[in-house]
Amino acid sequence: MSLPQRLNPVIAALESGKHAFATFCPPDTESAIALGTSKYDGVVFEMEHNPWDPRLLRDCLQYLLNRAQIARSGSIAPVVAPLVRVPPNGAEKAQFQAKQALDLGVYGIVWPHISTVDEAYNAVAACRYPRLVDKPRYEPAGVRGDGPAAAARYWGLGNQEYYERADVWPLDPQGELLVIIMIEDTKGIENLPEILEKVPGIGVVLIGEGDLSQELGYPRQYEHPTVVRWMSRIVETCKRHGVAVGHPHAETANMERLLREGYRFLMAAPARTYGALESGLRLSGRTAE
Repeated sequence: MSLPQRLNPVIAALESGKHAFATFCPPDTESAIALGTSKYDGVVFEMEHNPWDPRLLRDCLQYLLNRAQIARSGSIAPVVAPLVRVPPNGAEKAQFQAKQALDLGVYGIVWPHISTVDEAYNAVAACRYPRLVDKPRYEPAGVRGDGPAAAARYWGLGNQEYYERADVWPLDPQGELLVIIMIEDTKGIENLPEILEKVPGIGVVLIGEGDLSQELGYPRQYEHPTVVRWMSRIVETCKRHGVAVGHPHAETANMERLLREGYRFLMAAPARTYGALESGLRLSGRTAE
């Protein structure tokens, strides 16, 4: 079986200039089975507002795999990349959840409530192995502990091959790990230009419009002009810095607007309803077949 140039289908879509489509998914095996042969590029197992259960996450990763699909493709690259949203807010700086999830084999971490340069730096550093200061791409200095066996096995690689791929994209062009930071408050929006200037290795900025709308006084009124205006600041900042921006509530009704405004990582919900995904694939020019 060949070793593909790119393992992570979300990164493959983004680096080729396409839109990437994903969905939040509860950490249960039935949902993992249902999504394993879907048309999504990635699935984010939602463990911020669900209990943190690494054993359940491990089971979900296994049930996401489809052996017949792998055999037919002749490639070890997953059709749908597993990612996970971890529980800690940025200010909490907890790193062990990211370490445990990466060691199980996820292809990316979604970090909620990132509001400062320091918090963003920690998010990227937690996903990287340490290296000497004189080595290329030293910053953000990695702090991930060494325990690759299970992840390498899940990816279908040897340990050394895993090391070569287990870095963050786009900082490392060969990296297969995606760091997604969520900007969910006005403080984060104000600090986003500095975050993107000072912290390399952020693959996607995902808007947390739920918490943002709460702070602005319009809870869950996602189309309110004030909420939209603050969200548009995130989009424009990401465009200026060449970083993909994501939307967590892409639906058939708003998909055309989101694509037009420049969102490139679109999370269609609910997980088992594919109407928004089909709409997004069609409107973005990607085949829905």
